[in-house]
Amino acid sequence: MSSLLTELSKRARQLPPEERAQLAEGLLESLQETPTPEVDAAWDAEILRRIGEYERGDAALVPAADVFAQARRLTQ
Repeated sequence: MSSLLTELSKRARQLPPEERAQLAEGLLESLQETPTPEVDAAWDAEILRRIGEYERGDAALVPAADVFAQARRLTQ
């Protein structure tokens, strides 16, 4: 670990919890790649498609509790 990283880490730990959380969130966001306009457009289209299915009653809705229960069963 570089001396700068060590110093920043030490100083960051002295921040109040809320500010440490904000710092951590900002650092994590800086690691994420910015989606391309094509990716954003594809997600927008998918969201609209899913909303349409829901509004028409075509979507098979599953309660969150059931989804999480199934996930737990699959991962045990």
